[in-house]
Amino acid sequence: MTEYFLLIVVGIFGGFISTMAGGGSLLTLPMLIFLGLPPSIANGTNRIGIVIQTAMATAGFKSKKIPSSPFNIYIGISALIGSIIGAKIAIDIREETFNKILSVVMIAVLLIIIFKPKMEIKNIKEQVTGKYLWAGIIAFFFIGIYGGFINAGIGFVIIMFLHNVNKMTLVKSNATKAIVIFIYSFSALIVFILNDKVNWKMGLLLALGNAIGGWISSRFSVDKGEKFVKNFLIIIIVIIAIKLWFFDSNINSYLLNKLN
Repeated sequence: MTEYFLLIVVGIFGGFISTMAGGGSLLTLPMLIFLGLPPSIANGTNRIGIVIQTAMATAGFKSKKIPSSPFNIYIGISALIGSIIGAKIAIDIREETFNKILSVVMIAVLLIIIFKPKMEIKNIKEQVTGKYLWAGIIAFFFIGIYGGFINAGIGFVIIMFLHNVNKMTLVKSNATKAIVIFIYSFSALIVFILNDKVNWKMGLLLALGNAIGGWISSRFSVDKGEKFVKNFLIIIIVIIAIKLWFFDSNINSYLLNKLN
């Protein structure tokens, strides 16, 4: 019962953070590994929560009248194709490789946020057609590969791309992010299922928490608006970057051995 409770609580926090900014899998993946799942099965099991959480987040954004568009479907399909490739790579990937790639992504996103020029987004119309549409399709194919591979931290990259290239507000970027991640995560989950890399009991308990956190966060982020989302985004990236840079990747295995 303690494990079940932990999974649900961590799921709520992970769903909230993922929908608000990104990086929720940095909480949920270590918890699944800490509870005894091999990294590849933890990776696959985590996708159940991601799929349900992003579905709930999408419904939450829709209830707040955040509009969708064909652009979301185009980049979602592109990411879906990439995610199948990424998920196949993830089936046999080593645990150490997870942290190395993840740390590079987090540091890169943090540098983008710190050094990017200021942009008055309210005075610029969205750019989701023509060359900007094709830029999105190409970019989200590679985003999909990483999303299918491990997904953790990809929300930051998606938000920054949509905000700076397609000139979406941060709230609209969050809504688009939820739709796209739902599309490609569903296909990645199927790959993990076909390769018997999913623990359904743990995954569904985690998903329950993810769904609650995603629904609350989607509505909360709209109510609080641009400034709150931006500040929350920066804080979470700093925390995760510090964690990845200074803490050993084997800490979960060490704690598990101590408990045993």
